[in-house]
Amino acid sequence: MKLSSTAILALAISSITATAYAETQSQAFTPVTVKEKSAQSEATGFIDGQSLSGTTRNWYSNEDKQRGGFYTYERHGVTETGTRRINWVQGTILNYTSGFTQGTVGLSTEVAAYNAIALDRSREDIKGGSNRTLAHSDGDAVDQWSKLGLANVKARISNSTLTVGRMSYSSPQVDTIGNRALPSSFQGGALKIGELDNLTFDFATFDRVSPRMEQSQQKFRSEYGTRSVESDHIYTGGITYNPLESLTTSLWATQAEDFWNQYYFGASHVLGDSQELSLTTGLNYYKTVDEGKAKLGQIDNDTYSLSLGLTHQAHSLTFSYQQVNGNEYFDYLHETNGIYLANSLLSDFNGPNEKSFQIAYGLNMAEYGVPGLKFNIYQARGWGIDGTHYNSTGYGDVKAMDGEHHYEYGIGTSYAIQSGPLKATAIRATYTTHRASENQSDGSINEFRLVTTIPFNIL
Repeated sequence: MKLSSTAILALAISSITATAYAETQSQAFTPVTVKEKSAQSEATGFIDGQSLSGTTRNWYSNEDKQRGGFYTYERHGVTETGTRRINWVQGTILNYTSGFTQGTVGLSTEVAAYNAIALDRSREDIKGGSNRTLAHSDGDAVDQWSKLGLANVKARISNSTLTVGRMSYSSPQVDTIGNRALPSSFQGGALKIGELDNLTFDFATFDRVSPRMEQSQQKFRSEYGTRSVESDHIYTGGITYNPLESLTTSLWATQAEDFWNQYYFGASHVLGDSQELSLTTGLNYYKTVDEGKAKLGQIDNDTYSLSLGLTHQAHSLTFSYQQVNGNEYFDYLHETNGIYLANSLLSDFNGPNEKSFQIAYGLNMAEYGVPGLKFNIYQARGWGIDGTHYNSTGYGDVKAMDGEHHYEYGIGTSYAIQSGPLKATAIRATYTTHRASENQSDGSINEFRLVTTIPFNIL
């Protein structure tokens, strides 16, 4: 990993600030100990521990391309263009989870039905749908559709659980993405070993992904590479360790068969008291190299981000620096949120050799007597994008990137209802602007989103 002078300076500032506020935050070492309690010993039974719950999400997006950009769609056999794309979908999840059976080995099951209704069905508005509105091959929206989003069986011994089937999963490289009306999910098997208080082991393998806004399952593809190639299997494993009460670290390795081997290290540290002043430091680092048949060509990429966040009562201010060292994109698996980088926003700021910096401000109105109401604003800039030295396959568009740059700013507000029959209902509105030079991949666009999520319980 090659740290730039900017990152070294940020680390130095972090160390100085940590010294200044170390007295107000416990930095006690946490020894690795065996858990005294067994989750399985407290199992209540298959029926007694069951639950039936769900969420319904109203998801609206209005995008407007700028600086000559446009979308295309088909109307009566003729290709039409337009700068605006509107998607409005209602997504509902009904989730049944049983309790674990009693005994040495506990068994449980989880089944979730997903349903989506297209509230805006205009072909001119959705312009093909993409991963926002499911559309027929002729471009018409699918009015409403359903699928089995989750379906798995779990076996638990003590505090360790094996899950087999279609599931949600969370890791820095294979992570369920939920930024549409419905989330993605994965088919395979996962083992979590949680016998120790502050040290957890995870292992998993997947062969299919169920996309956010599609009915079928697919093999895994790359987010930024050639979409015509697929990976048959994903293997991943990681360790999460909390050596201090205020420090969380994780180390993961993932193989996307015939794509890449990818390694990740992450750390998050908190110092101080937010009522006075606290500092949160976050480091994320990915190393990616090609693997097997190298269907995406040669890959040799080091990417990292470093963030420093200051919080005083209702106010937070965060500075984030991110850098890509490699002649290709920093890439991750499509239909996952496998990019734990500080500057992954509307744009991922992940172009070849790109450097980026973000400043963000957040306001939590709970300190002023309005719990659940939050505001945020940010600006990020990326520069030095250079793919002219790329000499492989899989990321052909980067060869035209020579000194590309872009910037993004956004403003948002959210409110979560604190009590009553609609408790935990969340409403979020965001407006984002992105402007890019000619060959930067994201282009220039304005986007407004309004998302309302309502949870409910039946059992």
